[in-house]
Amino acid sequence: MCRLFGMSGGRERLSANFWLLSAPDSLSSQSRREPDGTGLGFYDGRGRPVVDKQPLAAYQDRAFAREARTVSSKTFVAHVRYASTGDLTLRNTHPFQLDDRLFAHNGVLEDLPALERELGSDLALVQGDTDSERFFALISREIERSGDVGAGIARANGWVADHLPLLSANFILIDANDLWALRYPDTHDLYVLERSPGGHRGGAPLDHTGQVRPGRIRVTADELAERPSVVVATEPMDDDPGWRPLTSGELLHVAADLTVSSSQIIDHPPAHPLTLADLSQHAAASQRG
Repeated sequence: MCRLFGMSGGRERLSANFWLLSAPDSLSSQSRREPDGTGLGFYDGRGRPVVDKQPLAAYQDRAFAREARTVSSKTFVAHVRYASTGDLTLRNTHPFQLDDRLFAHNGVLEDLPALERELGSDLALVQGDTDSERFFALISREIERSGDVGAGIARANGWVADHLPLLSANFILIDANDLWALRYPDTHDLYVLERSPGGHRGGAPLDHTGQVRPGRIRVTADELAERPSVVVATEPMDDDPGWRPLTSGELLHVAADLTVSSSQIIDHPPAHPLTLADLSQHAAASQRG
């Protein structure tokens, strides 16, 4: 299953080190299925989006994903991909960028021809083959039409829930100042942690590691020993008791001042729900925990 990570450090830029695949190179770990792509999205000192990503398969060099990367930003999104749709290419690797926003998705949407018909001329925004990038293009279009990010996300996800066969539409979307995250439906988990300075024990830097099989996202940030933050992830990444799961249909918004708000943008199950049994063998394997 793909892994998502998002973080906001508030109004000031935050320095963080990311390891996008930190699993040891033991024979046992090498015998398992390798991730299909890793990516990190953030914003430079001028507020411009930066995407650092690479497709990875079992036969490719994993050094890119193991390497510690020190970056500075107000918001971050990271993704480890287990492909369900699209070839293992750079253009199919998360996160994706549109209109200075960055997006990463965990799940499966089917009937892409129907989604493409709905996109119409906006399909030109899409560079790759994935359901995720098409989903992002729909969200971006609805944001532009409504003039509001939350309203655009609600409109796009309402259409998807009513029209497409759907396993999961979980995602994290960021711009230079804000973060949004959606869990829908309850197929896959998505958690949020509103972290006080120093964590629940006080005085400690952030050091989060996802228990991903076989790769994982790890992030450290020494400045968060003295600063608050908000973290969103596919799973709790430490023993802080403050982690809570988003509910199905819950859209989380983290504003530039770290104000956290939630709204229930979808209150019904998908019209065409999918289970793992409905997917191809390859797609089902990519969605198991």
